Amino acid sequence: MALRPDEFYDHALAATDEERRLPLARMTGWDISPFESDGLRVSPLRPPVLPEPPRHGEDPSNCDACRDRGEGIWFNDKWRLTRIAGVGVPLVLMLHPIEHYDMADLPDELAAELGVLSTHIVRHVQGLPHISRAHVYRIGDGGAHLHIWFFARPEGQSQLYGSWLPVWDDLLPEYPADVAEADAALVADALVASAGGRRSAAGAPPRD
Repeated sequence: MALRPDEFYDHALAATDEERRLPLARMTGWDISPFESDGLRVSPLRPPVLPEPPRHGEDPSNCDACRDRGEGIWFNDKWRLTRIAGVGVPLVLMLHPIEHYDMADLPDELAAELGVLSTHIVRHVQGLPHISRAHVYRIGDGGAHLHIWFFARPEGQSQLYGSWLPVWDDLLPEYPADVAEADAALVADALVASAGGRRSAAGAPPRD
């Protein structure tokens, strides 16, 4: 059984200094870290907050992902793919189910489709010129409606390897929107060809 919130906090607190700061992570010493460890400090460890605050969209009637189900670059009857604007890496895409599901309550049929679609999206993102890798993330602490992130890592940028990529994305200047939009269209067209679907929301289930 996992530690209770108070037990977890006490366990972690035992490793902190007098200001409740944990030591720097080993990751900050990696050569792909965007930060120099000199002068870098860990934020003080805060005690648990219970009950946890609700995530956005816990109530489907207030869910942006449900409200915006007509927006995207690719659609089928059960899924839609969107491009996230204002990012620093070449391309960030997000896959959502049309209906209001989170990962844990996704029906098996949709879970199987998620695996196939994710593979096709990664294949097409990595097929773009000057893209070496497509990173795939599911976090879920911010929103209750399932959303899967796809980050394109630019070719040759070895500092952007691995788990620091979303942090670098937040630090980098905004990538040219016209280039990202054109590449997103290439991915969407390739997805239509390989997995079916369409480029517009026409025919998608109506919003509740």
